[in-house]
Amino acid sequence: MPTSLEKLPVAEMMRRLERCRTLAASMIPQAGGLLICSRPNIYYLTGTLALGLLWIPMNGSPVLMVRKGLERAKLESPCTNIASFRSYRDIVGICSDFGSPLTPVIAVDKNGFTWSMSEMLQGRVADTSFLACDGVLSRAKAVKSEWELNKMRLCGSRHRRALEELIPERIHPGMTELEIAETALKIFLECGSSGMIRMNAHGEENYAGYVSAGDSGNYPTYYDGPLGCRGLHPAMPFLGDAGTVWHENQPLTTDLGFSVEGYTTDRTLVYWAEGVAMPDVLRRAQDACMRVMEETAAALKPGAIPFEIWERAQAIAAEEGFADVFMGAGKDRVAFLGHGIGLAMDEFPVFAKGFMEPLEQGMTVAIEPKIGVPGLGMMGVEHTFEITADGALSLTGDLRDVCFVG
Repeated sequence: MPTSLEKLPVAEMMRRLERCRTLAASMIPQAGGLLICSRPNIYYLTGTLALGLLWIPMNGSPVLMVRKGLERAKLESPCTNIASFRSYRDIVGICSDFGSPLTPVIAVDKNGFTWSMSEMLQGRVADTSFLACDGVLSRAKAVKSEWELNKMRLCGSRHRRALEELIPERIHPGMTELEIAETALKIFLECGSSGMIRMNAHGEENYAGYVSAGDSGNYPTYYDGPLGCRGLHPAMPFLGDAGTVWHENQPLTTDLGFSVEGYTTDRTLVYWAEGVAMPDVLRRAQDACMRVMEETAAALKPGAIPFEIWERAQAIAAEEGFADVFMGAGKDRVAFLGHGIGLAMDEFPVFAKGFMEPLEQGMTVAIEPKIGVPGLGMMGVEHTFEITADGALSLTGDLRDVCFVG
């Protein structure tokens, strides 16, 4: 009989389910339960990356319904009610048979359903009203348990070693962006990273991250982030360009994610050739980013307001003379300082306008001040932090300046 590589502890699953129910009772009290479609959300709540649906009644036991892989789901998940289904018509009877019938008002993760899927669901489940539970799920996942934090801490530790100790030994000016990206990815895999980064936002994709030499850091982008990157090809705008060489008088800016057992840490590190003078404007830009990081790290405490931290970061950038190029240059500037992180790169909360809910102990966030210098490149720093009762703990190391490569 095969065994699973890991099985979500029952207590951990119950903690997550009850947190979702508590948040739902407060945010969407009309709903009688949550119907989850997104595979990452199903994984978060059951421990298996099943293709199907998860029904979580406000009162009663959850029911996991899978289109394929019933045996795998039973091996990996502590959920006791697991069944196969073929059509949305089946789910009413399945849930009733398990003693957890669907309710007249159901909250669904609308970001997980396509338009056609939602129309099909509404057509197959009659006399039912549907609300959204995406806000419930994002807030539930934002606060990590000790079980999750241990994974994040391991991830961050390996991430730091790869970026600060191993990569500098294997890269040098004269290499192309793609050669550097391939070197970094190989080292990440050697250090235990899965190499895959998940995104929450609809349509967003990522593949390990970005490597940009010189003014590539200001290249126009589609993704919601400040660092520019030509990437492999217009169809694959990730990693780095095979035709762009890193020269010794340029910054090499890397924004790479590391993933361990599904959990991700994010970090930006700028490399510079040892012994080569750095232009004053780049030095000042990096110093400004370091100042933003220092003040932000000191402010990351339970009760702090993300929007206020974002406002202060903008004020610092203005004081340092970089207001117009903070968090990107030109029309590609982004209006945030950082983001929650965990099973996905882009989790709740966001350090941006409108995010007024206070930080909580157990949250993990990535803070990434960057400054684009037209014609020269992008400077910056990023670390992933754990919010503790006493303040912020960097999971990805303490280096905030550039990393010199000799």
